[in-house]
Amino acid sequence: MTILVLNAGSSSVKSALFGPDLAPIDQLTMAEVTDHRAAIAAILDHYAAHRPMAAAHRVVHGGESLTAPTRITPDVRAQIAALIPLAPLHNPAALAGIDAIAALAPDLPQVACFDTGFHATNPTVATTYAIPATPGLRRFGFHGISYADLSRRLRPQPDRLLALHLGNGASLCAIRAGQSVATTMGTSPLDGLTMGTRSGGIDPAAVLALARRHGIDGAERLLNHDSGLKALGGTSDMRALARAGTRAARFARGHFAYWAVRHAGSMIAAMGGIDALAFTGGIGQNDPDLRAAIMEGLAFTGLIVDTAANARGEARLHTESSSVSAWIVPAQEERAIAAAALRLIS
Repeated sequence: MTILVLNAGSSSVKSALFGPDLAPIDQLTMAEVTDHRAAIAAILDHYAAHRPMAAAHRVVHGGESLTAPTRITPDVRAQIAALIPLAPLHNPAALAGIDAIAALAPDLPQVACFDTGFHATNPTVATTYAIPATPGLRRFGFHGISYADLSRRLRPQPDRLLALHLGNGASLCAIRAGQSVATTMGTSPLDGLTMGTRSGGIDPAAVLALARRHGIDGAERLLNHDSGLKALGGTSDMRALARAGTRAARFARGHFAYWAVRHAGSMIAAMGGIDALAFTGGIGQNDPDLRAAIMEGLAFTGLIVDTAANARGEARLHTESSSVSAWIVPAQEERAIAAAALRLIS
């Protein structure tokens, strides 16, 4: 029994195939996609010899009702479609993948896993904006598949875990006794940390000023695609910024670290303290200088960093005398999605 995992984006489709023991078998990425159905037809052909028993999709936004992995039915598909206004850059691509599988392999069971689902345990006081009640406008949080998997794999499981998913999209999550209690992203993945091309947190008055100047669509494009590291340092690629070494590049990297530390304080407050922190995502796993800057900013917690271990990118980053443990936990989102699908169809 093999599971095909699909992550459909607006211009790419990533896929991976896992065996019944969840061992990875193969992976394929289709870039510069203009026709999702044709791309997925090529993916199905690529994996045909392995005869996938189910297709499992990463869906960014599940809203208030889709909070756990679920078999895709017409009703579930309709709910995902209804959430497009809340995730206009993500849910349409996921639906294109779902519809392509339904058309090309109608007998193949399909499963959806939702990035928002893990944060359903956030208390209402953490998810409610202080505005007149407006359907859909509340904090949801994202990267939940990554956080749930990280929390399961970190053993022994700390009671108060600060999880840092740092990549082109970046967020933090406060995990108390295995459950999300706070996170930095909000209604959309735009809020919170400085990111590759996203602004992160910004005064609503500044957003209104941008909308007056550029129009609503122009402001949305600017905040999602032309901001963040790209605006500060000239590129969204953290590795390129490190190589550049210019004043602007150093400022962009410093801005990223500063706001990660500042938001970390908020997450620690939401948990009532901290026992451990864990880095994941492309930057979190591969950039020792940024990890060092963030952990230096969290020294007030009693964290003592093993600088040599951090430089080598070892799993354990803290010393024996540290009050807080620190770890690198490589992201395995595709494997987590495959595991959820296997549980549902078995």
